[in-house]
Amino acid sequence: MNAPTDLDALLVDPTRLAIAALLAAAEWAEFPFVRDAVGLSDSALSKQAATLERAGYVEVSKGYIGKRPRTWLKLSEAGRSVLSAHIEELQRIADDAARSGPAPGHSREHGPGGPVTTEGAGPTGARAEAHAGAG
Repeated sequence: MNAPTDLDALLVDPTRLAIAALLAAAEWAEFPFVRDAVGLSDSALSKQAATLERAGYVEVSKGYIGKRPRTWLKLSEAGRSVLSAHIEELQRIADDAARSGPAPGHSREHGPGGPVTTEGAGPTGARAEAHAGAG
């Protein structure tokens, strides 16, 4: 398995990855749409957009519709290229993991404490059940 060194350092952050992926599907996206889709506050999106803009991944355009100020975001060509390479690297890592199978001494059906079940699972969707008598 290759080391995951080909991942883009900025896009490893899930928020920036979500912004880039959202912008990849549009030519230009209005700031409130991106904010709401990614679930950020105005200030948090502004900071993330500025980081991506400094890296050359995002273009920011400000203007007016009537007398109302508006901000639009666009994934640049460089951003599209970096996002594509980042996703390819994530896919390669996933493919390598799927090909290699479970580590020696582990199985896909059991965690370290016993069978994995979704009975009584909380909001995360699964929990590990310990073998009877273990504790």
